[in-house]
Amino acid sequence: MNLTVATHLTYLALSVTLTVWVARTLHRNGRIFLVDCFHGNEALADAVNQLLVVGFYLVNIGFVALALRFGVDAANLQTALETLSTKEGMILLILGGMHFLNIAIFTGFRRRALLNRNAPPALPHRA
Repeated sequence: MNLTVATHLTYLALSVTLTVWVARTLHRNGRIFLVDCFHGNEALADAVNQLLVVGFYLVNIGFVALALRFGVDAANLQTALETLSTKEGMILLILGGMHFLNIAIFTGFRRRALLNRNAPPALPHRA
Protein backbone atom coordinates (compact mmCIF):
# COMPACT_ATOMS: atom_id res chain seq x y z
CA MET A 1 0.00 0.00 0.00
CA ASN A 2 1.44 3.37 -0.96
CA LEU A 3 1.42 6.54 1.12
CA THR A 4 -1.44 8.16 -0.80
CA VAL A 5 -3.77 5.20 -0.18
CA ALA A 6 -2.80 5.15 3.51
CA THR A 7 -3.54 8.89 3.73
CA HIS A 8 -6.95 8.40 2.09
CA LEU A 9 -7.86 5.54 4.41
CA THR A 10 -6.79 7.55 7.46
CA TYR A 11 -8.79 10.53 6.18
CA LEU A 12 -11.90 8.41 5.69
CA ALA A 13 -11.60 6.79 9.12
CA LEU A 14 -11.07 10.10 10.92
CA SER A 15 -13.78 11.96 8.99
CA VAL A 16 -16.47 9.32 9.42
CA THR A 17 -15.59 8.91 13.11
CA LEU A 18 -15.81 12.68 13.67
CA THR A 19 -19.10 12.88 11.77
CA VAL A 20 -20.66 10.06 13.81
CA TRP A 21 -19.43 11.54 17.11
CA VAL A 22 -20.73 15.03 16.31
CA ALA A 23 -24.09 13.69 15.05
CA ARG A 24 -24.60 11.60 18.20
CA THR A 25 -23.63 14.48 20.46
CA LEU A 26 -25.96 16.90 18.69
CA HIS A 27 -28.80 14.36 18.67
CA ARG A 28 -28.47 13.63 22.38
CA ASN A 29 -28.00 17.22 23.57
CA GLY A 30 -30.23 18.95 21.03
CA ARG A 31 -33.44 17.24 22.09
CA ILE A 32 -34.17 19.59 24.99
CA PHE A 33 -33.59 22.60 22.78
CA LEU A 34 -35.90 21.24 20.07
CA VAL A 35 -38.65 20.35 22.55
CA ASP A 36 -38.59 23.97 23.68
CA CYS A 37 -38.59 25.21 20.08
CA PHE A 38 -41.69 23.14 19.33
CA HIS A 39 -43.73 24.25 22.37
CA GLY A 40 -43.17 21.02 24.30
CA ASN A 41 -44.28 18.78 21.44
CA GLU A 42 -41.84 15.93 22.15
CA ALA A 43 -42.95 13.74 19.26
CA LEU A 44 -42.33 16.54 16.75
CA ALA A 45 -39.01 17.47 18.37
CA ASP A 46 -37.83 13.84 18.27
CA ALA A 47 -38.87 13.48 14.62
CA VAL A 48 -37.10 16.69 13.62
CA ASN A 49 -34.04 15.67 15.64
CA GLN A 50 -33.85 12.35 13.79
CA LEU A 51 -34.32 14.03 10.41
CA LEU A 52 -31.54 16.48 11.24
CA VAL A 53 -29.20 13.59 12.07
CA VAL A 54 -29.98 11.82 8.79
CA GLY A 55 -29.42 15.02 6.82
CA PHE A 56 -26.23 15.69 8.77
CA TYR A 57 -24.88 12.23 7.86
CA LEU A 58 -25.82 12.56 4.20
CA VAL A 59 -24.25 15.99 3.74
CA ASN A 60 -21.07 15.31 5.69
CA ILE A 61 -20.29 11.81 4.51
CA GLY A 62 -21.14 12.88 0.95
CA PHE A 63 -18.70 15.76 1.25
CA VAL A 64 -16.04 13.48 2.75
CA ALA A 65 -16.42 11.13 -0.20
CA LEU A 66 -16.20 13.95 -2.74
CA ALA A 67 -13.22 15.59 -1.02
CA LEU A 68 -11.27 12.34 -1.14
CA ARG A 69 -10.18 13.20 -4.67
CA PHE A 70 -8.89 16.68 -3.81
CA GLY A 71 -5.39 17.40 -2.61
CA VAL A 72 -1.91 16.45 -3.68
CA ASP A 73 -0.55 12.93 -3.88
CA ALA A 74 1.46 12.03 -0.83
CA ALA A 75 5.01 11.78 -2.12
CA ASN A 76 6.47 11.72 1.39
CA LEU A 77 5.34 11.75 5.01
CA GLN A 78 5.27 15.57 5.15
CA THR A 79 2.90 15.94 2.20
CA ALA A 80 0.77 13.08 3.54
CA LEU A 81 0.35 14.85 6.90
CA GLU A 82 -0.28 18.23 5.24
CA THR A 83 -2.92 16.76 2.94
CA LEU A 84 -4.55 14.90 5.82
CA SER A 85 -4.62 17.96 8.09
CA THR A 86 -6.00 20.17 5.30
CA LYS A 87 -8.81 17.75 4.55
CA GLU A 88 -9.63 17.16 8.23
CA GLY A 89 -9.59 20.91 8.87
CA MET A 90 -12.04 21.38 6.02
CA ILE A 91 -14.34 18.69 7.47
CA LEU A 92 -14.18 20.25 10.94
CA LEU A 93 -15.03 23.69 9.54
CA ILE A 94 -18.00 22.26 7.64
CA LEU A 95 -19.22 20.36 10.73
CA GLY A 96 -18.94 23.55 12.79
CA GLY A 97 -20.61 25.65 10.11
CA MET A 98 -23.53 23.24 9.83
CA HIS A 99 -23.89 23.23 13.61
CA PHE A 100 -24.02 27.01 13.84
CA LEU A 101 -26.45 27.22 10.92
CA ASN A 102 -28.80 24.75 12.64
CA ILE A 103 -28.50 26.64 15.93
CA ALA A 104 -29.31 29.93 14.19
CA ILE A 105 -32.36 28.48 12.46
CA PHE A 106 -33.74 26.81 15.57
CA THR A 107 -32.98 29.80 17.76
CA GLY A 108 -35.30 31.76 15.48
CA PHE A 109 -37.97 29.08 15.98
CA ARG A 110 -37.42 29.19 19.72
CA ARG A 111 -37.58 32.98 19.83
CA ARG A 112 -40.91 32.93 18.00
CA ALA A 113 -42.18 30.20 20.31
CA LEU A 114 -41.26 32.26 23.37
CA LEU A 115 -42.89 35.39 21.95
CA ASN A 116 -46.09 33.52 21.18
CA ARG A 117 -46.07 31.87 24.60
CA ASN A 118 -45.74 35.21 26.39
CA ALA A 119 -48.18 37.13 24.21
CA PRO A 120 -51.30 38.34 26.02
CA PRO A 121 -54.57 36.81 24.88
CA ALA A 122 -56.38 38.72 22.17
CA LEU A 123 -59.36 40.78 23.22
CA PRO A 124 -62.70 39.80 21.72
CA HIS A 125 -63.76 41.91 18.80
CA ARG A 126 -67.04 43.78 19.22
CA ALA A 127 -69.22 44.25 16.23
